Amino acid sequence: MQLKAFSPVTGAMSSFEAQALLLDDPRVHPAEDALQQLGHALMNEVLDVFSETALEDFQSTICECLIGAFHSAAQRIEREADKARGDLNRFARDFDGSEIADTEMQAATQKARAADVATLALEMVRDAAAASYTTSTGDVWSPWKGSAKASRTTAAQIEAREAIRSAKARKHSAADPGAIIVAFRAAPQADTADDANRIFDALNWALVQWPQMALATTGAKGGEKIAIKWAKQKNVTLVLAKADFDRHGRAAPFRANDELIALEPVCVLTLTNTLNLERGAGLQPFGPALNLGQKAGDKGVRHVVIRTRA
Repeated sequence: MQLKAFSPVTGAMSSFEAQALLLDDPRVHPAEDALQQLGHALMNEVLDVFSETALEDFQSTICECLIGAFHSAAQRIEREADKARGDLNRFARDFDGSEIADTEMQAATQKARAADVATLALEMVRDAAAASYTTSTGDVWSPWKGSAKASRTTAAQIEAREAIRSAKARKHSAADPGAIIVAFRAAPQADTADDANRIFDALNWALVQWPQMALATTGAKGGEKIAIKWAKQKNVTLVLAKADFDRHGRAAPFRANDELIALEPVCVLTLTNTLNLERGAGLQPFGPALNLGQKAGDKGVRHVVIRTRA
């Protein structure tokens, strides 16, 4: 496999290709399409082996751990790049013009660049595997901890606690979701075609109102998974405030609402029940979605309830 110098679609060099060409390494790098194919092939193979077998009940856990492994590896290598950049800053600060100092600076520079390229490569494999997982199962992968930076194929996913800390510090970093947050909560049973159409309508409306918006949700099953799919399609930054049941027990969904409100959203969207009349018959409104709407009202935040079309 050889590094392709130019994208076959645009004719422009990608970030991965450009950074790889800067490396003083005689070995070639895998082509982008080969990295993406690796991610698709690994995930499809896992799904083929486990589907319709006794292990099918554990399929989602297995798949998410596989994707998470590439995510963890990318984060680990990225930390190595950050360490190399720290060394580079120290060498630059203490540079005395000697040959030894110059050699150390060059080595640190190459180490950081090589780690950056490796991080990008693993993120491509991760994103491709996640895309195949979503296509095959309808589920959406997201990291349990930390954040997944935006790429050409996925929206940025940011853990709410990181985003809150970043907002308080007013730092423009990878964990900063930006100033415009739209929060969304929906019932787990709101996963029908009727619900998906209205959720997409509501989020498209929000995107028109706030083109630089980030979408904040807990990532719970049902309507919120549909919203995550929308964010990925639109390449909208996704902020996740996942309910921590191990720590908070039954109060976890409501503690997650507190994190959503702490992000200071400009608007809160809620869907408290499925819009499919047949499925929704006899079902109670989803408490956490009602609760988020109440918290928004208490804070004077605009609250829009998603309903059927008039």
